[in-house]
Amino acid sequence: MATRSDTTKTPLHSLHRLRDEIERRNPAQPEFHQAAHEVLETLAPVLAARPEYAEPGLLERLVEPERQIIFRVPWQDDQGRVHVNRGYRVEFNSALGPYKGGLRFHPSVDLGIVKFLGFEQVFKNALTGLGIGGGKGGSDFDPRGRSDAEVMRFCQSFMTELHRHIGEHTDVPAGDIGVGTREIGYLFGQYRRITNRWEGVLTGKGRGWGGSLVRPEATGYGNVLFAAAMLRERGEDLEGRTAVVSGSGNVALFTIEKLTALGANAVTCSDSGGYVVDEKGIDLGLLKQVKEVERGRVATYAERRGASATYVPGGRVWEVPADVALPSATQNELDEKDAAALVRNGVKAVSEGANMPTTPEAVRLLRQAGVAFGPGKAANAGGVAVSALEMAQNASRTAWPAERVEDELARIIDGIHTVCHETADRYGAPGDYVTGANIAGFERVADAMLAQGVI
Repeated sequence: MATRSDTTKTPLHSLHRLRDEIERRNPAQPEFHQAAHEVLETLAPVLAARPEYAEPGLLERLVEPERQIIFRVPWQDDQGRVHVNRGYRVEFNSALGPYKGGLRFHPSVDLGIVKFLGFEQVFKNALTGLGIGGGKGGSDFDPRGRSDAEVMRFCQSFMTELHRHIGEHTDVPAGDIGVGTREIGYLFGQYRRITNRWEGVLTGKGRGWGGSLVRPEATGYGNVLFAAAMLRERGEDLEGRTAVVSGSGNVALFTIEKLTALGANAVTCSDSGGYVVDEKGIDLGLLKQVKEVERGRVATYAERRGASATYVPGGRVWEVPADVALPSATQNELDEKDAAALVRNGVKAVSEGANMPTTPEAVRLLRQAGVAFGPGKAANAGGVAVSALEMAQNASRTAWPAERVEDELARIIDGIHTVCHETADRYGAPGDYVTGANIAGFERVADAMLAQGVI
């Protein structure tokens, strides 16, 4: 652990030493290494200005989860065959409030993925200014192609173990990739059955049974509002801009919806097979029918849309010229080559709707080119913000009208943009939202950890 003398003289050396220690203690977890390094590399000026942050091993505690839970999830398919998946919940930091973060059901889920997501969540939640800590969870279960009955049996088995670790004042999961209202319903029902309690232990619930209006829309809406704020800071706006959006899940759908509402033209969507470019702009009603009702592929959208839409199998949306890019699918989907293509085509802003969708090399290239870059921990915080508002509504047994929730969401996103922008200025990095977001989130969590002692 660093002492006052060696940290104040050589904060960079201490940070590099901690990076090495993270890799040693967490082998074969590249996504977690990436997330931790991305934050740590911006903290040297903070440690130089406030050496008290290094004294009680605060950084060492910050990168080590408070609790890591791994469990088996046995379940039967419709033919009676037994499957065994692995479940995870990483409760990363509760200095600011109960752990808060989604559950992801996807074959790629492992401990490293969950830890990276949980680490990002700590700073994202801190930036909202709300009383929520950071955590994340999920399973390597794939709900695609499974019947409702199979998904129900899996969710019930998953919650049978998870319920003992969560609660409205302890840990409040939400949805993520592969976990929508259907899955939240099955999880919540099993929690209620086991505990005999109705409490706001999960967010993203259905509107008729404790969910908040605007929660499904919040991540996508918030990301567009953050992009608009970055452009506004430069004396520009979204009106008339062409936008490329990756993905076709919940975040992408409502990103497209909000872009359209603000006068921009979203021309792309994608899935793991390829992407669609639609010269007239994405027909949101048709895309929702294909993706949400039929659970189909974007190729089907192109077939039905007509001459304006082209499906590009295996392609990448970033090759489409645009003013604004909003990666909204998954981690590390936008690499250095993609960033170079965006810059060549004149992109003005990139705002992350997904968690860590841009590789470190791509982030550096975009920032060097002067592109306004909104990191996910700031730009996609709208979802968790409205989740916290759902918690407040559940606690008071009330339901807020959509207008109130949207107003609160806009206020929170504006506050996140302001604190990121002002923090970057304060530490000599004007316009650098990555530095601003990392430091602002860190300071809020670090101050709370210092106040609460070495725990």
